[in-house]
Amino acid sequence: MPMAHELHKVKVRQALQPRREPYWGPPLARGRVLGFRKIDASTGSWVARMRNETGHKVYKALGYVTANLDYEAAREAALGWFTAQDAGVLSDEATVTEACQQYVEDRRREKGEGCAHDAEKRFERTVYGTPFAAIPLAKLRTPRIKEWRDGLRLSKGSSNRTLTALKAALNLAVANRLVHPVAAREWGDVKAYPNATQRRSLFLDLKQRRRLLEAGEGAIKDLMQATALTGARAGELVNADRIQFDGRLKTLTLKGKVGARTIPLSPQALALFKRLSKSKMPGARLFVRDDGRPWGHSDWDELVRAAAEKAKLPKGVCLYTLRHSFITQAITDGMTTLDVARLCGTSVGMIEKHYGHLVADAARKRLAAVTML
Repeated sequence: MPMAHELHKVKVRQALQPRREPYWGPPLARGRVLGFRKIDASTGSWVARMRNETGHKVYKALGYVTANLDYEAAREAALGWFTAQDAGVLSDEATVTEACQQYVEDRRREKGEGCAHDAEKRFERTVYGTPFAAIPLAKLRTPRIKEWRDGLRLSKGSSNRTLTALKAALNLAVANRLVHPVAAREWGDVKAYPNATQRRSLFLDLKQRRRLLEAGEGAIKDLMQATALTGARAGELVNADRIQFDGRLKTLTLKGKVGARTIPLSPQALALFKRLSKSKMPGARLFVRDDGRPWGHSDWDELVRAAAEKAKLPKGVCLYTLRHSFITQAITDGMTTLDVARLCGTSVGMIEKHYGHLVADAARKRLAAVTML
């Protein structure tokens, strides 16, 4: 049996002769050992070795000996590698970028192109090409994730949604054996910002809505008009096929996060959808970009901002502003919360939570017109 060297002692390592084959220390566990490769009189590196489930020896270079990578640090690194191997981790070199890319492909297979495009665009804006993206998953730590999140310069709500997407990608990386499950604690300890959901306050009146539409052109104008006339979520509209529009019944069936719902269309909305559906096959999308490709999440952001700036509207106008304006206008004009909830695919509770002040104002005005005594 080869002699075990006291590699934890600096003088022992210094006395060893340079050679290609590492000097091995005492076993750290059965079949698992930490070694030291003497490169020259002043340089050496750490190597870990273990037997895998087939009985073959596998090796891992841990790095050169430095003040930060001394014997104790190398021992911890070796133990971490052994644990990762036991968990079936394929490589400890996988980075945040690779985790995000695999997540996008997973969304494409499981949920479709729209969902994949949404995730890909989000990662392009916040992860890809940044120093954060290059961090190996095995070295990703809670403080670094918080630093990335806090540096996004997004609203708290947007930061929370981006963090959720990143966590989903990192959790998939664990499932795909890119990193040991123990690493999940690092991002599990990063919590969403509290109180990030606030009442929408940016409302566009009729003149402003018309100015915004006049400033838009082509496909983005159609999408803005549909949002303004139906109060639907953008994702529900851009994923709607021709077959979901029924011109005879004057209805549109939308499919969203709360399931499918069929809504009646106003005369203006009916005219818009008749034009959009003309000459299209049942499975064709009602809304496509100017280049004929399907809309992906966030594709419209810059276009809406440009139209709002051209129309000299307040900063912060986005496509959701038109949904919010639809709900606000409908309630102030006397529609019931139940009707608005059904049209917009949300609950009465959510309408009352975010628009309760408008409901009370509308009820107060109607009550004033009632003679009690």
